[in-house]
Amino acid sequence: MDNNTKVYGMPAETGRWLFVLVGMIMNLCIGSVYAWSVFRKPLQDFFSTSGVNITATQTLWPFMLFLLIFSALMPISGRLLQRGIHPRLLSIIGSVAVAAGWILSRYASDISFLYLTYGVIAGAGVGIVYGIPIAVTTRWFPDMKGIAVGLTVLGFGASALVTAYVANVLIAAQGVLPAFLSLGLFFLVALVLLSLVLTFPPAGWQPAGWQAAAGSSGTTDFTVAEMMKTSSGWGLWLCYFIGTLSGLMAIGISSPVGQEIIKVDAATAASLVAFFALFNGGGRPVFGWLTDAIGPGRAAALCSALVLLASVLMVLFAREGTLVLFMFCFACLWAGLGGWLAIAPTATAAFFGIQKSAANYGVIFSAYGIGAIAAGLIAGQAKDVFGSYIYAFYVTGGLALLGIIIALTLVKPPKRVITLVRPAGSPDPFAAGVDRTSRG
Repeated sequence: MDNNTKVYGMPAETGRWLFVLVGMIMNLCIGSVYAWSVFRKPLQDFFSTSGVNITATQTLWPFMLFLLIFSALMPISGRLLQRGIHPRLLSIIGSVAVAAGWILSRYASDISFLYLTYGVIAGAGVGIVYGIPIAVTTRWFPDMKGIAVGLTVLGFGASALVTAYVANVLIAAQGVLPAFLSLGLFFLVALVLLSLVLTFPPAGWQPAGWQAAAGSSGTTDFTVAEMMKTSSGWGLWLCYFIGTLSGLMAIGISSPVGQEIIKVDAATAASLVAFFALFNGGGRPVFGWLTDAIGPGRAAALCSALVLLASVLMVLFAREGTLVLFMFCFACLWAGLGGWLAIAPTATAAFFGIQKSAANYGVIFSAYGIGAIAAGLIAGQAKDVFGSYIYAFYVTGGLALLGIIIALTLVKPPKRVITLVRPAGSPDPFAAGVDRTSRG
């Protein structure tokens, strides 16, 4: 280890926190997808004419495609980092794509145009960018992966607090399509400049006085194929799917549940979405810290327990006037989503190694994209078939219970078995009672 490593003139142990701050601000920009609900009604009104009626489902498709493409590009971005492309270059490419998607949306002639510009192009850009600050932070903080990653992704969860307000102001002042242009130009400048800061530590660098625990899983790097052959990899993926499904469903239906079931007005429902975003953002550093303190499995079980509690309470007690109950339950659901976006990358690095964590987390992150689609289908079917979103919470409650069981049984350091080569003439290791397992 080089104790003289500097980060922009600062000692590495101090300067590395710059990457956390940069990552947080970048996530604040790319997390603007969580403010999509602000655009839905203005877009529906703008594109609806006497001959064309734009449905609410049509206005959801850009959002759903964005999340799907976002999750699909994560593994590719991780592989490119693993193959030696500098995080700065890759982040600039993704940043330009993010901005291009927003800017081109300004020129949409119909709602389907946004499927390509916002859903595919901007979604692809975010898919490229999102994992890069996480990968950089993970390498600079092998001693505090959970809290560092949690703080880095805090901006993504809290983005709706800022971008929803800014978007609302821009839509009111300029119109809905010009608002895309204004935000796109800002994202272009901000994300490209912030990308210039990103870099990995020198090979072999680690914080002064810190050593990885002997025999820990994180001391050996698993490939993607090796990771997905372990029960730990599948357990982590399944828990992540369950957690993101519940959280993304809550994000999509917070306002209509508030208005249709709790019977609050539209303005109150909108303000509550901003309130819930605090828990989405805050859940990331809190569960990042918990992951470091009690381990990924227990942190994952606790996160699923929040979803289970919220689901049961909604099923049993949600009705007109139960505003405090609604606020508590949806705060838990939003916090659970935020928690998983800290638990999953931290657990991936801790279980399967830091050097390949970008590629490995890209695969684990596919649970987010699939969870997003499942969340929309479950919520939509609950409303369309049964007439109320309440029925969706039967599904999230059952899945959360399953998630607790998986977290406590499968989300743990994996075992890797190695083959010992025995020199000719030496005694059989099994006869000598030698354990062939490299770690427990």
